[in-house]
Amino acid sequence: MARLKSELEVVCPCCQSVLVVDLNLGRIVSHHEPERGTKPELDDAHRILAEEASRREAAFAQSVSNERTRGDALAKRFEEALRQARQEPIVKPTRDFDLE
Repeated sequence: MARLKSELEVVCPCCQSVLVVDLNLGRIVSHHEPERGTKPELDDAHRILAEEASRREAAFAQSVSNERTRGDALAKRFEEALRQARQEPIVKPTRDFDLE
């Protein structure tokens, strides 16, 4: 196809697509995406879906495990803070009113 003088070809820096812009219209006239060599085949769809399902299941199991041990960790932190509070001496707080 013959290119007009008012058309400008621009390459996208992100995806390397080629855009043809008509300067008079101020619009994109055509768009060509680059060839992608790593397209998954339709035959691999079942395998890909199974891998994603197992990945989601593993992430869920990890989340459940973290939630189960979270209570233990919080209890340990509470006990440690309580032990530290018992060791500190009890001091009457000073108020600004008492300083006068």
